Amino acid sequence: MEATPLITNDGVIFGLLTVILGVIFYTQQSTHSFWQKFYQWVPALLLCYFIPSLLNTFGIVAGGTTGVYPLVMSYLLPACLVLLTLSLDLKAILRLGPKLLILFLTGTLGIVIGGPIALLLVSLIFPEMLDGAGPEAVWRGMTTVAGSWIGGGANQAAMKEVYEVGGEIFSAMVTVDIIVANLWLAVLLFMAGNSKKIDQRIGADTSAIESIKTRIESYESEHRREAKLPDFIFILAVGFGVAGIGHLGADFLAPYIAENVPALVDFSLDKKFFWLIVIATTLGVALSFTPARKLEGVGASKMGSLIVYLLVATIGLQMDISAIVEVPKYFLIGAIWMLVHAGLMLGVARLLKAPVFYMAVGSQANVGGAASAPVVASAFHPSLAPVGVLLAVLGYALGTYMAYICGQILRVIATG
Repeated sequence: MEATPLITNDGVIFGLLTVILGVIFYTQQSTHSFWQKFYQWVPALLLCYFIPSLLNTFGIVAGGTTGVYPLVMSYLLPACLVLLTLSLDLKAILRLGPKLLILFLTGTLGIVIGGPIALLLVSLIFPEMLDGAGPEAVWRGMTTVAGSWIGGGANQAAMKEVYEVGGEIFSAMVTVDIIVANLWLAVLLFMAGNSKKIDQRIGADTSAIESIKTRIESYESEHRREAKLPDFIFILAVGFGVAGIGHLGADFLAPYIAENVPALVDFSLDKKFFWLIVIATTLGVALSFTPARKLEGVGASKMGSLIVYLLVATIGLQMDISAIVEVPKYFLIGAIWMLVHAGLMLGVARLLKAPVFYMAVGSQANVGGAASAPVVASAFHPSLAPVGVLLAVLGYALGTYMAYICGQILRVIATG
């Protein structure tokens, strides 16, 4: 029986997260030499993720049962995407070129081949990993990780059904999925905080990215004015109003497709979260061509960035590092799997002399999906969040098929 966490009230938990963010930003702004040196090496965004994870790890908060996570993902995330896309420069994003797409597909390939490689290597130490063809077979459980890491939870659920995965191995693999994916997210956030140094070291061409940043900052400075109460009301109205439309559309489209167009279920188009993200992002992009874009001058993207930090803190709350001890063999599989993915991404990025941003977002659009890809993208600059969303949507489309292929390779390795 699991111990009751010290704090169970969601209101207290949410307040605690905001206080943690406040302390981090207070120390980041400090002129004390210790904090200035500390934040030269440790990005504030990484702390916003890591400190909440300690609350979950040490039993202060039960991250898996708190209602804060679904609240943030269902209501704040779509509003955040809208506010970050209001100042979108679509032409500038298109100028990012093919390297971004190449790295995204490289990330997908890394996951497809990484799983079989990990299973083969770990089976040399633990031969029993290849035993069994029943529902609790390790290879079956690994198919759900493949689904999660190429698209997200909807694809994970699809693989569970397709490969008839047993409950015990599924539970173990969910733990591996969460721990390994979140450790990699922490690495990406660290790289985002030190991206300039890394890009200079490998001689990456960041001109296209800098162009987007410059155009957004220029637009904001041209239209900047003192924000008044009505401006904040308008920002909230646009962000949460569009999020509401996203929920309305998702409530209609997801069940309609599930009942009437079963062929589209394979694309995960029967999932409400998918439609919520797509509708919110699409309407946010559409509003960037309207006078609503002027809200950037009174801080729309800053409000969106505020929500990003709440998202990061809430995602961190799901992490329990101590769970590694409970599934060491499976964790070893996950670690090797992610190393193959990461190694391939870093190698191709170095070969192409691509900026860290391309590698980080291309990877997270696979591993994290729409919930965290825009978080990683906005860690580089708020105006880049839509890039993460667009790639994550592509991940949804590819997820079921590529995870299925990965599952077939795993099956051949395990059963001959």
